[in-house]
Amino acid sequence: MSSQDILQSVSTLASYNVLLQVMFRVLTFLLNAFTLRFVSKELIGVVNVRLTLLYSTLVFLSREAFRRACLSGQSGKNHSWRPVINLLWMTVPLGVLWAVLLSYVWLWLLEVPDAHTVPYYSPAVVLFALSGVQELLAEPLWVLAQAHMFIRLKVVAESLAMIAKCSITVVLVVFSREWGLYIFSAAHLVYTGILVLCYAVYFIHFLGSKEAARNSFPLRRVRDLLPRRQYGEPLVDRNLARLTWSFFKQSFLKQILTEGERYVMTFLNVLSFGDQGVYDIVNNLGSMVARFIFLPIEESFYIFFAKVLERGRNVKSQKQEEVAIVAEVLECLLKLVLVIGLIITVFGYAYSHLALDIYGGSLLSSGSGPSLLQCYSCYVLLLAVNGVTECFVFAVMSQEEVDKYNFIMLALSVSFLFLSYVLTSWAGSVGFILANCLNMGLRILHSLLYIHRYFQLSRWKPLRGLLPSPLILLALGVSGVVTAVSEAFFCCDSGLLLRLVHIGVGAICLLGVVVAVLLTETKLVQFVSTQLLPRFRKKRT
Repeated sequence: MSSQDILQSVSTLASYNVLLQVMFRVLTFLLNAFTLRFVSKELIGVVNVRLTLLYSTLVFLSREAFRRACLSGQSGKNHSWRPVINLLWMTVPLGVLWAVLLSYVWLWLLEVPDAHTVPYYSPAVVLFALSGVQELLAEPLWVLAQAHMFIRLKVVAESLAMIAKCSITVVLVVFSREWGLYIFSAAHLVYTGILVLCYAVYFIHFLGSKEAARNSFPLRRVRDLLPRRQYGEPLVDRNLARLTWSFFKQSFLKQILTEGERYVMTFLNVLSFGDQGVYDIVNNLGSMVARFIFLPIEESFYIFFAKVLERGRNVKSQKQEEVAIVAEVLECLLKLVLVIGLIITVFGYAYSHLALDIYGGSLLSSGSGPSLLQCYSCYVLLLAVNGVTECFVFAVMSQEEVDKYNFIMLALSVSFLFLSYVLTSWAGSVGFILANCLNMGLRILHSLLYIHRYFQLSRWKPLRGLLPSPLILLALGVSGVVTAVSEAFFCCDSGLLLRLVHIGVGAICLLGVVVAVLLTETKLVQFVSTQLLPRFRKKRT
């Protein structure tokens, strides 16, 4: 594939991923709003914080390093996939090991919830760990699908799995709520089971087909998906194994930074299970845009940067026409996520209280909920910039640079845990957001310095994408003042009509910001319209 073909495929993948994440977040959003009316906030806290942390820790530590290493520069045609497949299957025994270790910690070393308020905690821990191991069975198939741009497979598999999970949860919550944690454990097992089944069924039918032959797919039989030694080839790719080990050491630190507040809540008991439930709901509400827009863009364009640029080589050693494409894409991505992040920050301040009141009533809109969501709106801006800058940096770093960055991540992880504990003791759950903001700012600073040095000897300056036009800044500033005044006069205890007036004021201000973007950021508008809008046609893989 040429760099333009890769960009087109990755852009389509990002678009589908965004749509997929939108559906996931909307379903989860509605599911949480529904279950809030049937189960206790203590049970929600245990599921969404304690058990979800167990699952995410298990799968992240078992597969993240393998994904990043095996997707680095793999074209899918000129590379032997046998050693790569063998390496990927190591995620399963590694997952079993993590499942045993983490289950022991969750059952014997952590505080056990009250059995009357949160029943069936111990079986739920085992079932959530089992669901993580079950999902790892599809890992070699997932990497193959990503490397060969099987876009619709991921969309269909995860859509079916999420629909099944939500359906089972709703039915059991309504008719068998006395089952407690069994409800969410069963739903999660079904989710991971359907994921594995979809990938397995697809590749069973695809391998050996005319479509596979036409696209020169490197594997021909189903048994090629299983681990085995091939004559004349090493059991695993040693270079990939070393790179995987580097990413594996880093994955511990990244996981602490990603899920740091949950680790602090789980291991240091700074919040009760009920307060954890409220915090997690507000956190999920605040992170919806970050997860269904920024994360898919980061994941998809990491593949683009890793495929187009050669890891560990400076900008002068790369093909200059491909460097030009990468620089232009990086500049547009930075401008895109910066504009979106600024809009969320400005409008999030004036509409946090209203959003929480509509979503969860006084349970969420009273107390620290609104201030928590306002702080999270600022944090989203940092998440947006960090996602794009780090996905580029991780795609071009050499193995030695990755190893050096591990020490930086270690310092950030330790400082984050310390800041979380101190700031939470001082400001409650808002302290988690403040600690995240400080650490995210340091990560952004490191990435910006790396990107500046990388392009320093070239004529391209992609960091210009972080400079919005004065007209956009003016529109955002006016919108912030107007919406704040509107909230003070019209929201949120003066009836439905005045709430609608407040919403209308925000809509008019948002329209003004969008017009400013269309008038001043023509390059960004062209990039979004030509690269990020979904292309509902058959793509060549």
